[in-house]
This record gives sequence, C-alpha cells and structure tokens, in this order.
Amino acid sequence: MPRIKPFRGIRPPQHLVAQVASRPYDVLNSEEARLEAGDNEKSLYHIIKPEINFPPGTDEHDERVYDAARAQLDHFIEQGWLVQDEEEHYYLYAQTMDGHTQYGFVVCAHIDDYTKGIIKKHELTRRAKEDDRMRHINTTNAHIGSAFLAFRHNATLLALIDKVAKTKPEYDFVAPEDGFRHTLWVINDATDLDTITHEFDEMDCLYIADGHHRSAAAARVGQERAAANPANTGREEYNFYLAVCFPAEQLTILDYNRVVTDLNGLTPQEFLTALSLNFEVKDRGEVPYRPQHPHQFSLYLEGRWYSLDAHPGSFDPNDPIGDLDVDISSRLILQDILDIGDLRSSQRIDFVGGLRGLEELKRRVDSGEMKAALALYPVSIEQVMRIADTGNIMPPKATWFEPKLRSGVVIHSLE
Repeated sequence: MPRIKPFRGIRPPQHLVAQVASRPYDVLNSEEARLEAGDNEKSLYHIIKPEINFPPGTDEHDERVYDAARAQLDHFIEQGWLVQDEEEHYYLYAQTMDGHTQYGFVVCAHIDDYTKGIIKKHELTRRAKEDDRMRHINTTNAHIGSAFLAFRHNATLLALIDKVAKTKPEYDFVAPEDGFRHTLWVINDATDLDTITHEFDEMDCLYIADGHHRSAAAARVGQERAAANPANTGREEYNFYLAVCFPAEQLTILDYNRVVTDLNGLTPQEFLTALSLNFEVKDRGEVPYRPQHPHQFSLYLEGRWYSLDAHPGSFDPNDPIGDLDVDISSRLILQDILDIGDLRSSQRIDFVGGLRGLEELKRRVDSGEMKAALALYPVSIEQVMRIADTGNIMPPKATWFEPKLRSGVVIHSLE
C-alpha cells in the first residue's frame, strides 16, 4: 500500500562524504553548528544551518538566511561537492552504534500516504517548525534531510539487506562527533529495485520513528505545488519526499529522562513519602541505578539513587497511553506531586536524552542546577507502533532514537 519510488540522489563524491555529511539540523543550535563546521567550507551545515554564513546572532528565519541555503546548495553542486546520480536508485544505509547495526532503505515516499495516514505518526507537530522546514524546502527545491520510518517484519527485504550488505559499499565512514559508523550502498539491480517497490506496496503501512516535522512540511509543500499545477499527475518529484525505512526490529530507542528544578515546596523526605503512595521506593545507594524493566523508574536525589516500582492499579495496562512510563511518571510524579502540568512549556523541567547517560543526570543535580532527576525505561518500538495504530499521540519527550540519520549522504531534488 505505501507508494515509494527510486530517485536520482544528489550526494557527495566518495572521497568527500565525511567532510560534507553532517548531523541533522534540529539536534544542535546555530552556535554549535558554527563550531562544528569550523573552517570546513564543505560542511553541509552551510546549507541546513545557513545562518552560520552570517554574523552571530542573525535570525535563522531571516529571508536572507533561506536564500543563502539555496546559494550554498548551488555552490556545492558547482564545486562538485554534491553530484546527482545519472539513474534512479534505491540506497541501503547502515548505521552502527555500540556494535549494533541497523539497515534502512533510502526511498522517496508519497506525500499522500502521509496525509491519508498510511504513513502513521505518533507525535504532534508545531506549526512554526513546519513553516521553517517548508521555507527551506521551497527555497532549496530539495529535501536535504530525511524522515526516519519503520516497517514491520518483512523476510524478503531482510534477505535483500543481507545480500546487498555483503557487497562493497559506496560509502563507509565514521562520524567524528560521536564515533558512529555510516555505510551506504547504491542499489541499481533492476530485479532488486522491483522487489523493494513491490514489498513496500504489499505493506499495510509505515511508521514515522523520527521526522514528524519533515514529513508534515514535505506534505504541505507537495500539496501546494500540486494545487498550483493543473496538469499534476501525482508522480512529480514534489509529490514524494526523502525517507529512510528501517525494519522495526532493528531500531534502538534510548531512554528520555527528566530533571526538575525543585520539589514543589516538599523536603526530600516528604517527596519520598509522597512517592510511596503509588510506588515501591527502594534506596539503591550512591552508585547510578538504571531502570531494569518497564514501570520501574530511577530517582536521583540528594546524592542517592532510588528505584521506583509502580504499584499494580496505578496504571492501565490495556490503555496504549496509560501503560507508557512517560505517562505514568507525568501523572503520578510530575503532575500530582510536583505540580508540573505542561511539559512543553514549564520552566521547572528539562529533558536529557539517554545518549548522555545517567552521569549527566547526576552532574546536573550535583551542580545545584537541578534538584532531582528521573530516569525512565526506554519506550519500545512496539509501543510506538501500538500508539500509531490506535490513532493516539505519544506524550511529549517520550522517544529518543539513536543514532540520528546523517544529513547529506543522499539528497532528493524536487527539480
């Protein structure tokens, strides 16, 4: 059912890929991008974070900044730092982190599948972020970054991954910022191309793992262009957007943890007593303690770690939302005890991706910046798909997918 197609990717020559490819635009701010780009004129940050081409403090939403993104893309192509493939391909993209490798097909997915819910979402999007990506897509006439999609088990595609991965890759490099390995194969065998197209067409749906704003923005751009073209056939490039599709069973979701500035007027002992109403509280000592299973949390408070096991009856295991640890902790700890209701707007809470580890939680509390930290057991990909299948929306700051897709490995042109 999901409609995908191969495309003529724009990508760096083999010897330049490590210099060109970058982290996604939304995982770092302008100054961090400026520092990472440094004196590397080939860094993709000049295109996806084009404000770094202006004096510090320049508004990243200034019209000149978007125009600079297009100018930089043209410059990269003129210099031969980005080159468009002569033929349409699918690509196989592998990411390796801590010895685990996940393999995704780089495809063009149809925007109608997103708007009709065949590509399923589990998060809300913010209009301002959609508008920003729309302006970037419209100005560059390209999808520079890709959506991160997942599909349920498919033996035929897994066998094809295994076959392709045994051949010599086009790219194989380690990103300097995090040490993650990125590998890409160009799939040009006609039978393999047909197999990929057919197997996706036979699926019921795809799931957005990461990239809700990219998907929403691409759909809006495509809809606007289709409406402005009386001869629109649905096969024009603007009707498709860049996506990397991974087997769900290969994906890694890390914990997404919370730190709070205060205990809502409670003493540490009063806070622990309040927690005991809905949790079994155990003192785990001074050594960092990680949650061992769903519905168990770790609390760092006053130099000590505690495990918090939710009492039966404090959550509904049959409710796709109510069974989530992010919902349990939000209701029973953050809201009921600490009076933190809106996680998106409250200044009393911050969020720490699991890649930073429990030591980062400890550091922020020990420094006096925060009063307590709460570590959660990671959400599973099955829970994410269950939320999407039932039409629900995941609570804020629930999933942290890692590693992130490297931008600039393959670009999709709307021209």
